[in-house]
Amino acid sequence: MTRADTPTGPPPWRLLLGYVRPHRWALLAGAVLSLVTGATGLALPLVARELIDDLSHDRAIGRALLLMTALVVANAALGAVGSYVLRRTAESVVLGARRALSSYLLRLRVAAVDRSEPGDLMARITSDTTLLREVTTDSLVGLGTGGLTLVATVVMMGLVDPVLLGVTMAVVFGAGTVLGVIVPRINRASRQAQDAVGAMGASLERVLGALRTVKASGAEQREERTLHAAAEESWRQSVRAAKWSAAAGNTAGLAMQVAFITVLAVGGARVATGAIDVGTLVAFLLYVFYLMSPIQSVVGAITQYQTGAAALGRIQEALRLPAEPRSPAAGLPADGAEPAALAFTGVRFRYADDLPYVHHGVTFAVPPRGMTAFVGPSGAGKTTVFSLIERFYDPESGTITLDGRDLADWDLARLRSAIGYVEQDAPVLSGSLRDNLLLGNPETDEDTITRVVKTTRLDGLVARLPDGLDTLVGHRGTKLSGGERQRVAIARALLRRPRLLLLDEATSQLDAVNEAALRDTVADVARTTTVLVVAHRLSTVTMADRIVVMDAGRVRAVGTHRELVAADPLYAELAATQFLAAAD
Repeated sequence: MTRADTPTGPPPWRLLLGYVRPHRWALLAGAVLSLVTGATGLALPLVARELIDDLSHDRAIGRALLLMTALVVANAALGAVGSYVLRRTAESVVLGARRALSSYLLRLRVAAVDRSEPGDLMARITSDTTLLREVTTDSLVGLGTGGLTLVATVVMMGLVDPVLLGVTMAVVFGAGTVLGVIVPRINRASRQAQDAVGAMGASLERVLGALRTVKASGAEQREERTLHAAAEESWRQSVRAAKWSAAAGNTAGLAMQVAFITVLAVGGARVATGAIDVGTLVAFLLYVFYLMSPIQSVVGAITQYQTGAAALGRIQEALRLPAEPRSPAAGLPADGAEPAALAFTGVRFRYADDLPYVHHGVTFAVPPRGMTAFVGPSGAGKTTVFSLIERFYDPESGTITLDGRDLADWDLARLRSAIGYVEQDAPVLSGSLRDNLLLGNPETDEDTITRVVKTTRLDGLVARLPDGLDTLVGHRGTKLSGGERQRVAIARALLRRPRLLLLDEATSQLDAVNEAALRDTVADVARTTTVLVVAHRLSTVTMADRIVVMDAGRVRAVGTHRELVAADPLYAELAATQFLAAAD
């Protein structure tokens, strides 16, 4: 996913205001406190001038000292409270952005996820959103409060001595010209740095997702070089961004030092000629010192905004990926709900415009109840049938109906609530065994859980686990065997009480005893539910009420095992070879 792949969206400042808007009053309170803090600081040079005048004329200085002490204490207290309010608000902005982005990513269309790198998406929700913290306080508030304080300071300096103000502004203008050249480079470097972080995350996710394969292939060193190269690229781009940011900050600092020296020289000459007194020169020099803070705030705000703009752009790219429509969570089908009828009519489908078609006019019908098995050589399009039923993808042409109603007309959440799906690789999520079983129906009662656990022959596993159902199963279920993960997936699907059960080679990793038991369970479920099975074992296929034979993205025959052995040469060959080893 590159920047060029997405349309130009709203400017970054508008995106930032969208995230800040829910917290605008807290942000305003923090900004007001910062301004009041700045105002107390602006009063200090005037009090200092009064103190010097009192000393020059042998007057009492107690009042001036008390006032300076009060201003210093007030400045520190208000500054601390204001800083806390701003930081808390910034964290709230980050939280809101992470909630919004994580919710959106969960609703991404599967096709969009297929074209993206999961590691890069994770970087957008972690490191990119983190940058909003600084851009909220340093950029948005810093620019506002720093700008106002800068204007106020300049006004006060003009009241003290307009000539010295002109000298100071000449130096500041020169520095501003240099910053105008540097700032665009910060934006480009920051964007490239964030892209490099995303690429590094994608590389790491790629390796960790297949770590056993990497180790078994002896490819640790090669993958290590790839990871190191990604990390080094991230380092190079981050250093480049830091170089331009440092240049901007040092330019501002250098300008203020030059301004101080110039004011000291010109001011000293004016004192010598009697144009101003020493107290005025000291007050103006204090304002020059004080001017450093708002100028650095403004420069820092502009610099941070460039970094934040890059992060906002990456977040917005993720939010422009195609997503499924948001719909209210649908309740699970009530007990006794009628099983579903399914039909494909002339369905054509391919996973991307630059890929060949997987389905070429697939047509078949499945009546309510009973088991329908899909068989055929690898690549025939059997698993894709299930993906289309779940609406992970939509067909390019043709229609798919459930209960006579086009899938496109179904509310997505309600459609999926009627389906139990066991994927080919039977994924298990990190967490407890109970969490995984209740993933699709968290309201299931204990009696139902116990019954389904026994039905899927997981009761022996639960008895062996140290904490029973509450035992953690590890990342991607690494503490379970392949057969145990398949049984967990089947149990999870059954606990949804589906009207339509999809089993994609759901018993491929089971031993003969467990397979026979689960085969009986599926046959029992098929009496009250519509069951679709992708199977490669003859024992599973022969018990089906109907068999759909697929080849090269087409349905070539439909019938029973006995009918197809006699009528379809491909099925007869599969039954005689691929299925034969599993025959009783």
